[in-house]
Amino acid sequence: MTTTSEKRHQVTAAPDRGRRRRGVLPAARFVALVVGALAALVPFYYMVIGSLQRERDTTLIGLLPLPGNLTLDNFIEVNESIDLLRSLLNSLIMTSGVVLCTLVFGLLVGYALSILSFRGQGVVFALVLLVQAIPFQLLMIPLYVMIVRYFNLADNYLGMILPFAINSVAVLIFRQYFLQIPKEIFDAARIDGASEMRILRSIAVPLVRPAILTAMLVTFIGPWNEFLWPFLVTKDAELQTLAVSLANFSQSNGTFLANPMGAVLAGACVLAVPVVVLFLLFQRQFTSANLGSAVKG
Repeated sequence: MTTTSEKRHQVTAAPDRGRRRRGVLPAARFVALVVGALAALVPFYYMVIGSLQRERDTTLIGLLPLPGNLTLDNFIEVNESIDLLRSLLNSLIMTSGVVLCTLVFGLLVGYALSILSFRGQGVVFALVLLVQAIPFQLLMIPLYVMIVRYFNLADNYLGMILPFAINSVAVLIFRQYFLQIPKEIFDAARIDGASEMRILRSIAVPLVRPAILTAMLVTFIGPWNEFLWPFLVTKDAELQTLAVSLANFSQSNGTFLANPMGAVLAGACVLAVPVVVLFLLFQRQFTSANLGSAVKG
């Protein structure tokens, strides 16, 4: 009788432990996600609060938006020193040129590697993968000599754009999407007499619009935040991007202000606004398209 009751108790206890385990895991996962989100948001929050401080406060109380220490003077001072609008325009021109070149070349190369058949196709694809393993800093000196000395493109928008014109990540994104399209569609268009460029323009491009959006979003962040290369090839302040202008500002004029770090953080806020707005506008499309390119195939 005792054995039977013990077995019955064990049988009923097992589901209870399973239910408790299933209840604890989602709660722990939620707590971990909240902690991770807060850890990611704290630097951004500190940047915003620091940009609004009249006097720099590095204590824990300084993280609070105290009304007596809030001002917009930092934004005014940094704008008077480096011309934020002009620097933003330079960053926009460079980034737009890089994104446009990346989409065009990525689309062409991705189409060729996935739809067309030619000798050495595997070697070309291997080289595309190899490019990702080479750090940009390793190529910076030969690129500088080529762009500045041979092409004479110093203090020129084209000189800032060319090293980033082809992005291997964009090539892989387009190739992955093209591989999901049945090749019979392109074969039927060739039978009807369509050229490869017309097939690419009329059939391929409309079918890979999610890939275009994904490549655009992935490519935008890099050149927009790029500092080292524009710093090397631009000496004219009228052509410098916002990241370079902020660095020069922090080393020179920033020391004469009441809150130099607040002015630098104000410029950093201006630099971050377009990226944040772009992500918020296309968040759903970006995540769905990016996950699709990573899972399919």
